[in-house]
Amino acid sequence: MPDKHIRKKWVYCPHCGQKTRVQLREDTVLTHFPLFCPKCKKESLIDAKNFQVVQIVEMPDAKTQCEL
Repeated sequence: MPDKHIRKKWVYCPHCGQKTRVQLREDTVLTHFPLFCPKCKKESLIDAKNFQVVQIVEMPDAKTQCEL
């Protein structure tokens, strides 16, 4: 039976500071998690533990294929 007293917090984008679609529980540990921000359209690799999020690497933006 799940514990109803576990705290949750939203993960904020390390670039623009907006709320992402990801929530962390207090017992969540992430390593090299690809976090995507729907607001600024950027992706970052993050580590998270005890609600502390650290940006590891900024991922390059997706590029469209150009026609020759």
